Amino acid sequence: MIRLSGITPSGPVQLGNYLGAIRRWAAEGTERDVYFIGDLHAMTTSHNPSRLRALTREQVAVLIAAGVDPRSVAVQSDLVRELGALTWLLECTCTYGEAARMIQFKEKSAGRASVRLSLLTYPVLMAADILLQGAREVPVGDDQAQHVELARVLARRFNGTYGEVFVMPHGVVPTAAARVRDLADPSRKMAKSSPDSAGTVFVLDPPDLVRRKIRRAVTDELGAVRYAPDTQPGVTNLLEILGACTAKDPRDLADSLSGYAELKEATADAVVEELRGVRERTQALLDDPAELDRVRAHGAQRSRERSTHRLEAALRVSGLG
Repeated sequence: MIRLSGITPSGPVQLGNYLGAIRRWAAEGTERDVYFIGDLHAMTTSHNPSRLRALTREQVAVLIAAGVDPRSVAVQSDLVRELGALTWLLECTCTYGEAARMIQFKEKSAGRASVRLSLLTYPVLMAADILLQGAREVPVGDDQAQHVELARVLARRFNGTYGEVFVMPHGVVPTAAARVRDLADPSRKMAKSSPDSAGTVFVLDPPDLVRRKIRRAVTDELGAVRYAPDTQPGVTNLLEILGACTAKDPRDLADSLSGYAELKEATADAVVEELRGVRERTQALLDDPAELDRVRAHGAQRSRERSTHRLEAALRVSGLG
């Protein structure tokens, strides 16, 4: 069974990405799985080409440094020809109404006079990501579940119209992970592309900067360390992060800490230690571009070998080639 997950290089990898997904990929993934960097998805809004290229390389390095099997890592654009062909076939299978009703498209296009067409069609590209690799399981959060359902609809329709080509994918709820919130505004998730980096801990932040950000984290005026997501979101966020880094229950940790200063110091220590090895190994890979290129090329070749027959079959049964 093949599982597929992706990360978009819309910004540097941050703590939430690492604790919520990448660390799990390293622990649970196999060489049959696919973990891809979705650089094509990052082009649905205005982007800087040089920054996109640099962020893509950084994400490849972070995944490998975190322990994800290099054989399962791929960059989306390295299969741009295959994905472009399959996306067109799937767009010819998808209706405008199905694409336009995607919640993310509605939210991101609301109130804007002009949006890129790719913002409308990128769920079809996501379907191509999934179907090209023959993935049966796609771990996703609530914000992407609708896109996996679209992939199922298109696979079923294509298979029913032209012939059985695609494996039917299933969205699965990933293993519970820390709910990492923004340190400056715990009402929102920590995000790579946040306009204010003060509340975001990036994997490649030096230890001193990590400590400064955590020491400045928003708490409250209650003065009691309690695990209370509704009434003390800032304190709860720090407890979640500390628990994720130490493999302890945040509720038990709350009982062992006497105040906010102690909580912040303990969290900072745990985060610095958790990220230390990943940051050092990532930097070593970035300093060795030839090795990074070799790993990336090998991942692309494996993905291409696994998917070529499926694309050729889809082209043939639909009347092309």
